[in-house]
Amino acid sequence: MPTKLEGLLDRESLQDVSLKPTTWKPTRGLIRWSLDVMRPEFLTIRSSKTKKALRTTAWLDGLRGFSAFLVYIHHNGLWAHGGMGNLIFENSFGYEGRHYFSALPFVRIFFSGGHFAVAMFFVISGYALSVKSLSLLQSGKATTAADTIGSALFRRWLRLYIPIIAVTFTWVCFRHSTKIWMDFRKREDTFHEEVKKWYYAFKNSSFIFTGSVYEFSLKYHPHLWSIPLEFKGSIIIYTVLSALSRCTNSTRMWCEAGLVFYFLYIVDGYYGAMFMAGMLLCDLDLAAQKDQLPRFFTALSGFKEFIFFHMFVLALYLGGVPGYDGAAVDRAVLIAKSPGWFWLSYLKPQAVFDAKWFYLFWAAILAVASIPRLPWLKRFFETRCCQYLGRISFSLYLVHGLVIWSVCDRLYAAVGMHRPEHAEGIPQWIDIFPLPKKGPMGLTLAFWIPQIIILPLTLYLSEILTKLVDEPSVKFTNWLQQRAVAQTPSQPQPLHMQSSSPVL
Repeated sequence: MPTKLEGLLDRESLQDVSLKPTTWKPTRGLIRWSLDVMRPEFLTIRSSKTKKALRTTAWLDGLRGFSAFLVYIHHNGLWAHGGMGNLIFENSFGYEGRHYFSALPFVRIFFSGGHFAVAMFFVISGYALSVKSLSLLQSGKATTAADTIGSALFRRWLRLYIPIIAVTFTWVCFRHSTKIWMDFRKREDTFHEEVKKWYYAFKNSSFIFTGSVYEFSLKYHPHLWSIPLEFKGSIIIYTVLSALSRCTNSTRMWCEAGLVFYFLYIVDGYYGAMFMAGMLLCDLDLAAQKDQLPRFFTALSGFKEFIFFHMFVLALYLGGVPGYDGAAVDRAVLIAKSPGWFWLSYLKPQAVFDAKWFYLFWAAILAVASIPRLPWLKRFFETRCCQYLGRISFSLYLVHGLVIWSVCDRLYAAVGMHRPEHAEGIPQWIDIFPLPKKGPMGLTLAFWIPQIIILPLTLYLSEILTKLVDEPSVKFTNWLQQRAVAQTPSQPQPLHMQSSSPVL
């Protein structure tokens, strides 16, 4: 008789199972699986009488998802408005006499919050990657923590890069099979040549210790520039956890704070500072749960909500740091000349090459520190919508650019938001259905009406990628790690196999 398997992570002995029609229905199972994959989940996001219990860090998932949505809005806005979008959205209100509603402090986060979102990705990753190990270390279980760290490091590269391989290779195949015009890097003459160059670029960039983080991303997916930094930051976290595993809790926290200072003020390692800041916040949160915070923090407990509310407001202001990406632009000079940023420009340390990341570091750490301590704000990120976005956040980050270059570009041209390149590449799409472009920049009907098509399509494709690639890659890496590690009969199975979503 056939054997019964409980799934990809099956570890039990094989069982015989009857092939009666009531139990063996492979066709029906395949159809049901296909329907589950193809059914859009975003259409069923609503409250129900039976709510699942949320994890204590569910707000982190929601924050990650909302940050991915900010990246989506940012990139769509920049693409639809062309060079003018970069000039307005990425500069401060009043810069060179330009006054736009979308450039106002706090408001600008919604239109140009993509950089702020990436900074929060890095802080969230530092927090999420270290929470299990730090919990064990604070409980004095250094040996178990070492197993946890080794398991996480074993899986991390595959966890990040399997979806990237799938997405970029599919993108290469799509471009060569359809041959449709895109305002993107020119295709190679043959599919074979394209695949060869794709492989060369990927293998070089996947080795993060040499080369440029942009070598692969500029050619095949510009939004992937952050992934090598995500992996570098992950290695920093795992290395520090291992190095400090035998230290006392207070010593470990001081070392974490010292590394944050080192990465931010001594060397140009802003992403390392963000990861380490996330780890430090996690360490402090775990200590707070056990009432083991230093007296300095407990002395201010009566003013907690007042302090963290103003920290969050400051985070939103700093998150709107000007980031105009023009030719030969020195962002330190740009920030100094921007209204509302002159005095803040003096805070940038010499070590930071790209000035905006210094302010985004503080914006991200203040936001992540504040949200769990403001109940009304924490509840927002625990809503079904944010939790849904958190589940598909990595896929949304990977997919939204492909939709922009292939579909959105044509829709924007059709409603009247066309660029000179469209006249050469897709003249038949220009002004098919022109819509009004009057009103505050970023809030026009010509931009938002196409979102009725673009947003559901992007969310749907993100769901498909999550179900077919992202979640299976998590299961595969867990399975591979389980098969690779020798288990002794007396050794219980570790409870750290569930991986957090990476980004990005």
